Amino acid sequence: MIETFIQYLILYFVVIDPIGTVPLFIVVTKGLKNNDKIRVAFEGVIIATLVLLFFAIFGSYLLKYLGISFNAFTIAGGIILFIISLQMLFDIRTERRKKSINEKRESISIFPIAMPLLAGPAAITSVILAVSSAGENYSSFIINLISLTVVMIICLIVFRIFINFQKYINEKIINIFSRVIGIILAALSIQYILDGLKSFF
Repeated sequence: MIETFIQYLILYFVVIDPIGTVPLFIVVTKGLKNNDKIRVAFEGVIIATLVLLFFAIFGSYLLKYLGISFNAFTIAGGIILFIISLQMLFDIRTERRKKSINEKRESISIFPIAMPLLAGPAAITSVILAVSSAGENYSSFIINLISLTVVMIICLIVFRIFINFQKYINEKIINIFSRVIGIILAALSIQYILDGLKSFF
């Protein structure tokens, strides 16, 4: 159970990428007082958590209703995650997020903090894949939800820390760490594709 918990924890940490989201959080909350930044962080994390839990609980039922096989979704999800990992490696994802932030600043706790920065396509896809792979194993399902919740709590803690120490942040270090996460995500995405092909054949 501990191994399963750690596996899900790493997966969600990688795809949600709380560290890589920090520079964009700082950009979108620029000019706000610290108390307002804390409120935006709290609301954004709560909304993102609810969105991801929704897909964790009902995502597999949506697949069945649409007639999409788990193997097909696994392969498609792996391809999507691989594309996102390449975007992270070449910093395309950060630039796209910054563009989204600049286009709309109203209700920033919902958009873009909750969606798409935290509960983005990669996170939603990973949640559905992870829950679907658990099948009828309810203990694995519960561990999955706990892992997701823990990562979202980590997101809130990371935001809180960086709000207090943002003037000491070196953005280059964050960018390097984000690229390391991109490499890990690329490996996970390839594993998804291989698992899907293996099950299909």
